[in-house]
Amino acid sequence: MDAIEAIMTRRSVRDYKSGAVSRETIDRLLECAMQAPSAGNQQPWHFVVLTDRQKMIEAAGLHPYCQMIKVASLGILVCGDTSGLKHPLYWQQDCAAAVENLLLAAHAMGLGAVWTGIYPTEDRVTAFQQWLGLPDHVLPFALIPIGYPAEEPAQVERYDPKRVHMNGW
Repeated sequence: MDAIEAIMTRRSVRDYKSGAVSRETIDRLLECAMQAPSAGNQQPWHFVVLTDRQKMIEAAGLHPYCQMIKVASLGILVCGDTSGLKHPLYWQQDCAAAVENLLLAAHAMGLGAVWTGIYPTEDRVTAFQQWLGLPDHVLPFALIPIGYPAEEPAQVERYDPKRVHMNGW
């Protein structure tokens, strides 16, 4: 699958078949996530990989919109390390780019995934920090359930020329 096809056909997947994802595949997903651009090349991301079923069930209890993680093969928590950044106002954009790379890589590899946001919702941030024992300077940004898709959401055309403004508003 080429890059344009991956972008145009990627959809959020919330229903998964059973089956483990190999460690090699997980590592490749993380390699792709870490290829994302970041402000000043600061690469503020850290990733917590959840493969233990009980941990994934617990994660669902911390996030009201993440119930699908209970049946996913794994979850990847994308976190931002806010300590010592050259560009401290951009870590969220950096982590968002890593999440998008992760979603596209999962799709290109035949997996389904969905972005569930944590930051900046304070109760979610605090709950995930405490649950996983994250340092104070590491903020959970998004939890990405990943697995073999049990559904194939249809491609949706989202291009809207009314949202394009050439050379000014």
